[in-house]
Parts: sequence; C-alpha cells; structure tokens
Amino acid sequence: MPENWDVVVVGGGPAGAAAALGALRARPDARVLILDAARFPRDKVCGDGVAPQALDVLAGLGIRADELVAGCAPVRRLRLRSPGGVVAVRDTERPGFVVPRLIFDDRLVRAAVAAGAGLRRHSVRSVTVADDAVTVDREIRARVLIGADGSESVVRRQIGLAGPRSGTVALAIRGYAPVGPWPAAEQSLLMTAAHWPAYAWVFPIGDGRANIGYGELLRGQPLSRRHLLDRLRALLPEAEVSGLRAHRLPLSTGRPECAHGRVLLAGDAAGLINPITGEGICYAVLSGSLAGAAAVGPRPAADYRKLLRDKLSGHLRHTDVLARLGRFPAVLDAGIGAARDSQRTFDTLVELGLGAGKLTPHALVTVARAALRGR
Repeated sequence: MPENWDVVVVGGGPAGAAAALGALRARPDARVLILDAARFPRDKVCGDGVAPQALDVLAGLGIRADELVAGCAPVRRLRLRSPGGVVAVRDTERPGFVVPRLIFDDRLVRAAVAAGAGLRRHSVRSVTVADDAVTVDREIRARVLIGADGSESVVRRQIGLAGPRSGTVALAIRGYAPVGPWPAAEQSLLMTAAHWPAYAWVFPIGDGRANIGYGELLRGQPLSRRHLLDRLRALLPEAEVSGLRAHRLPLSTGRPECAHGRVLLAGDAAGLINPITGEGICYAVLSGSLAGAAAVGPRPAADYRKLLRDKLSGHLRHTDVLARLGRFPAVLDAGIGAARDSQRTFDTLVELGLGAGKLTPHALVTVARAALRGR
C-alpha cells in the first residue's frame, strides 16, 4: 500500500520549499513531503538575483532574510542599457542580493524541514490523479500534489498540460567570473539589438565573484552553445568566466495554467517567469506559498486559482503587454530613457521586472515623452 501524506511537493527549489512552508504555516499539523531528484546542496542554472520582494514573501512564511542572504553583500545600484545604447543608472528603493542557488535553495529547503516537512531524494516518473488523491510512482499517495519541479516539469507533462507556446521560451547561459572588471555593488543588464530580445547581465555576489550570463528568446530554431557563448563574449569581452551552464526559461504569458484537479503547479512549472527580465524567484516563492496554503484547504484548485489571480493577475497582464511591446527595440530605448530621467519611472520599471508591480499612468506618460524625444 502507498504511504499517505496530506501534501506532496515535487521539487525542493524556492517554489517547492515555499509551498511546503505555506502548507505548514496554514496548517501546522499537515503531513508534508518534499521530493527532489538531487541531493542538497545542489546547483541550479540561474542569475541568482534575490529581490527584496521575494524576501518579503519568505518573511511572511517565518524565514528571516538575514539568514537567507548571509555572506552576500546588498546591491542597491542598477545599470540598465537599452538595445539602442540608452543608459540609466540609479539606486533602487531597496537593495537586492545575489545568492548562488547552491546556497539559497539549501537554506530554504532546510527551513522547510525545520518547520516540519519531510525531505526525500526521489525521481518522479509517474503521476496518477483520482478524485480523492494523487499517487506518485504507485508508492506515495497525497491528498494534493504540488508540482514545483521547474521548466521541464515531469508533473506538468504527466497530467497532460501543454508546454509553453512558441515564442515564449528563452534560453540562457550563465557562469561565474571575478567581479574585478565591474563595480562590486552594481547590477547590470546590457540589452542588445542583435538577436533581440536578448541581454547579458552582471550580478556581483559580494565574495569577489559575479554571476554573469546571456539570454535570448527562442524563435522556433534551437540555439547552439557556441552561439550563446559568442554573444556573451561580444557583450562582456572582459569576463573570465567558468562553470557555464545553459537552461530553458518558459516565460509568463499572462494566464498561467496552475491547477488541474488535485495537482497544483508553482514557479517555473507553471510558466511563471517574468517575460521582461527572466526573473523567476519572486514568482516561485509567491506562487509556491499560495499553492501550499491552498493545498491544505477545502478546495485546493479553486482556492489556488483565486489566490494567484488576486496577487498576480493584473501584474501578469501588464508584463505580457510590455513584453509584446518590448519586441520593438525603440520601445525599450524610450523606457530606459524615461527611467534615466525619472526616479519614479525607474522604480516602476524595477517593480514590474522584479516584483509584482504594474504600469502606472505616470510611467506611461514619461515613456511616451521619451519616445517623442527619441523620434
């Protein structure tokens, strides 16, 4: 007979750990199990940026920010370069951090275990959904299953949900390099008109290294590793990079498929990656925490859809519109120009790209003015 759990979470990354924490926060006596194919600590391909908005969500789950980011220096300054070369350099309202996923994920999953979740190394192969439960590999039975197993989600495929549609997937490559050539307390996003939409980044960790990488939207044809490396070197020729790994990013389209019967999807598995910046950790911990809370309630799928809609629907619509407009480099030139000239517009764009913000009338007016000046 399969063993029984209230909630089983597949994937121990930020979305999965937050889901376990959310479930236990809502119902401390719930039996929660996290399954992950890897042994922690383990690395994940990521820009490693942890925005203050993500830390806010985790603080609501009882996780102290200083413990999660220990050893990593706060970064307040942000440099944006548009496809046409317009540059905006300003301080953000609150500092962010760059925490390697090897460290961040391990700290989060340990916090979930300390809160009462079980953790088991297990590669999920099959998911069987019934009216009253979900069975994993005929061994583990859950009242609710949460798929938080990333962009190549086994859970998503097993329940028959389609993958991301064409034109909404990016491919990125990242590695680590000495921070020497760049300011140690400044994050940089360097957009390029070549192969647009595409950009390179430099995110200093605070330990003498920086996470650097390059990402580009897929257009129906696969991108080679050589292409990604060539573009990275063209944009960051001074980088002495090592540990390069590539990863697919399913970008949000405004309406994520997040629930199917007793199966809920969170983070990358739900296609929740910001289509403007490629940022995913804030979406992961937010959707994970909401999925966990809904999973121990009376109507898991309906409650989760409502919670996610209340928290993210307006934001996702705005980022979807902005991502479509952003396919035209001139729009980004105008947007960065407006951010260069207005701290208020800069803050709005940062909140859109790293949190759950929305476009404001003021930002629209300043971007329109910048576009007119550009013409």
